[in-house]
Amino acid sequence: MLAFALGALTWILPFLFVLTLIVTVHEFGHFLAARACGVAIDQFSIGFGRAWAHWRDRSGVEWRIGWLPVGGYVKFSGDENAASVPDTDDLDALRREITAREGPAAVRRYYQFKPVWQRALIAVAGPAANFILSTVIFAAFLMVLGEPILPARIHSVLPGAPAAKAGFRPGDVIVRAAGHSIHTFGEVVQIVTIRAGTPVAFTVDRGGALIQLTVTPRPVQTSDGMGGTMATGQIGVEVERPAASKLTVRRYDPLSALVGGAAQSWNVLDTNLYYMGRMLRGQVSADQLGGPLGIAQASHAVTQMSVHDGRGWGEQLLFSVVNLLGLVAMMSVMIGFVNLLPIPVLDGGHLLFYAYEAVARRPVAAVVQAIGLRVGLALMLGLLLFTTANDLRRSGLFHFLGGPFS
Repeated sequence: MLAFALGALTWILPFLFVLTLIVTVHEFGHFLAARACGVAIDQFSIGFGRAWAHWRDRSGVEWRIGWLPVGGYVKFSGDENAASVPDTDDLDALRREITAREGPAAVRRYYQFKPVWQRALIAVAGPAANFILSTVIFAAFLMVLGEPILPARIHSVLPGAPAAKAGFRPGDVIVRAAGHSIHTFGEVVQIVTIRAGTPVAFTVDRGGALIQLTVTPRPVQTSDGMGGTMATGQIGVEVERPAASKLTVRRYDPLSALVGGAAQSWNVLDTNLYYMGRMLRGQVSADQLGGPLGIAQASHAVTQMSVHDGRGWGEQLLFSVVNLLGLVAMMSVMIGFVNLLPIPVLDGGHLLFYAYEAVARRPVAAVVQAIGLRVGLALMLGLLLFTTANDLRRSGLFHFLGGPFS
């Protein structure tokens, strides 16, 4: 029974930590931008449902901690429209209500009556906060842990592998791959992994001469760390890995760490966008897309890596937090990007409505908003169902139950 409870905790607590941190920071971005624009705010909640703790600050904002810690939200005063873009009739009614209750001067404090550029800034602030979160986490890693430097010098080439057929030789130093400058072997792995079946142009330094080579990574089924497998590209080269005591680790000062953290955030986004582009073109399967269950599986997996490595409890907890923060950084980048997509119910959908309002000089009609919200909600629910099916398939549940998905 105790083992079951501990096992459940390694699923539930990491998942709640990852999701709540990402969503809370996202909503806090909206909150800070709204505060800067002088918007009246009713609530900021960490978690949902009945509050087990709440208090009100000097500006009148109620801060809440809900009993269900799976995210959070910020509620602007008078914001009853799901798209935060009421039409002209709604605005007139809201203006009369505010004027009657608080006087004409209070109208300008409400979100709905702020200039379009301020509302757009508030909408962008949520995804921006996600990008800042990932950058800060990556920067902290670079300052505290440093960056191991594993040169992209080839130690051996597997016989018959794509690299051997392309002409790679031991001693070659990879300096460019797929148009990117290469500094470490980890960058090579990142590029090759998502390009299975696609020719990749390499530039190698061979005894001072720059040689151009093209190799097509072969797809290899590898563990995804969550109980399933995924196809990754491999070219069949190995590098010499020095002992831990001889491994070069680069330490960063705060400024260079922030620059490096921003670069790592961009690399995460660039890698995922490239993979999604291949998905849309039908070059790779969409079965690797994950949803909430995938986040739970990933958070559980990174926790297990720390729990089962033979360290003491204190070190296990520390390494679990570090690994989970790494997952938070990567997930935060993608959640920030997804929220910028021009789909109603997302921040990008708000921006789309605001762009129309800026050009047409009037809000989007209520009927158009309603249709857009329904379509957007249907798209998001469809994506949720699809990604959840992928997560369940990778977990082996469909195989266990049998049926068409197994």
